Amino acid sequence: MSDASVLIDAARTAHREANWREARAGFLAANADGGLAPSDLRALAASQWWLSDIDGCLVSLESAYRASRAEHDEVACADTALLISLLRLTRGELTVGTAWARRAQRLLADRPDSLSHAYLAYLEGASGIAAGSEDLWTEGSVARLRELDATLDDPAVGAIAAVVEGMRAMRSGDAAGGFGKLDEAMLAVVGGDVAPEWAGDILCMTIHACYELADYRRMAEWTHATEQWCAGYGADAVYVGVCRVHRLELRSAGGDWTETESELERACADLQSADPWVAGEGWYQVGEIRRLRGDAAGARAAYDQARELDIDPAPGEALLQLAEGDGERAWALLTSALIGRDRLARVRLLRAGVEVALATGRDADARELRDELVTAADDFGTDGFRAWSEHGSGMVALAGGDPAGAVEAFHRALGLLTRLGLRWEQASMRSWIAAGLDAQGDAAAATQMRADAAAAFDRLGAIPVAVQKRPEAPRTGPLTEREGRSWRSSRRGHPTATSPPGSSSARRPSVATWRTST
Repeated sequence: MSDASVLIDAARTAHREANWREARAGFLAANADGGLAPSDLRALAASQWWLSDIDGCLVSLESAYRASRAEHDEVACADTALLISLLRLTRGELTVGTAWARRAQRLLADRPDSLSHAYLAYLEGASGIAAGSEDLWTEGSVARLRELDATLDDPAVGAIAAVVEGMRAMRSGDAAGGFGKLDEAMLAVVGGDVAPEWAGDILCMTIHACYELADYRRMAEWTHATEQWCAGYGADAVYVGVCRVHRLELRSAGGDWTETESELERACADLQSADPWVAGEGWYQVGEIRRLRGDAAGARAAYDQARELDIDPAPGEALLQLAEGDGERAWALLTSALIGRDRLARVRLLRAGVEVALATGRDADARELRDELVTAADDFGTDGFRAWSEHGSGMVALAGGDPAGAVEAFHRALGLLTRLGLRWEQASMRSWIAAGLDAQGDAAAATQMRADAAAAFDRLGAIPVAVQKRPEAPRTGPLTEREGRSWRSSRRGHPTATSPPGSSSARRPSVATWRTST
């Protein structure tokens, strides 16, 4: 047996045993002069992918594609093209990734339906290429996968069909129905029915859907399930890093900041080449921790890191500007971020929009944003959205001279935030309740509530929330020409659930392009 054969056999064994480092080293050594078979090149690519060596993985996959084409194996060519498209899109290489998806479409066009067609439909639904536009999760992609699921006896196809149907339902406002489908799909994914490269993207997308809808309980459960899934592929697996970021996001939301900030920095740095979108989301969370702790310069540095990875640091950056007294700049940042985002993607910005609008005297705009937030909370129905809605309603009531109504809304928000376990949010809400009690003339109760909030902020290591004072004269004049254009554009963009987000960070530059900046 030749030296190359020995190396290949050892590498294949290491690959089967999920020993990715030895597999990569063995395949690379055996391929020093080229000549690895297409299947071995794909095994090398898989080993590189698990180790977050995405550049090497793509080189190996493209070599596998060429080798399969030389053997006239169109099925292998199509499967390899689909994987290349997935990885290119994940890295934000939209033109190249779409070109590889088109190539896979052509190769599969005249072939009998198969699992490969399901992966193609998933790519098409997530990127909009099937519709010839940027519309995501169209009825066409749902219908195609239902057809494939009915035709093929394959649990992977059923899982992919459930993912796409769930995403369409969720983006259309049916959060309960959407999550029902996604939960069903996740069971199949963590059960090993879906190929790992595709399973990882589905897992990450579903976890982010939980985060975007402020469903932290479901996010925690699926993050734990994903961590268990990753454990079967070794400690070096790329999605170990992704899970670490999600776990740290949960810790940050809960107010556990002591070690989270530094751990998030390390996790984001490790993940930037493999999954820049998740890394960018992590950097945004670092910025939020720093902002809430009063480290303005550090927050800006983290927001800049997020922006470099195509994540718009809204609403945090706008709230930082407001806290520093530049309400006009805060308003400009928020209206810019809202432009072109779909209905769900706007929700995380609306509460901050209400606060900034009121602080700058834009009462009519504040009420309009409040109404949109209330409608979204009613339609999507998560506790997080309901809490934000109550907070927004309370702010408008307080500004409008109804302190009793404001205090009632703030207390409803506090109850929801307590159920969610969001400690900083609870302290913040107590500050708003104190402001409402002051406006009612109940100074003693306001003092006690403010003291409770201060103690909670002190435990968190956060600066106290300063409820923004109203400007002396509410702004009643027209918007500037620039503001008018931005606001009219944003209002046109929000009613349609499938309208494409327009800011550079509003969509993940990957197969899961629906995933929006938080």
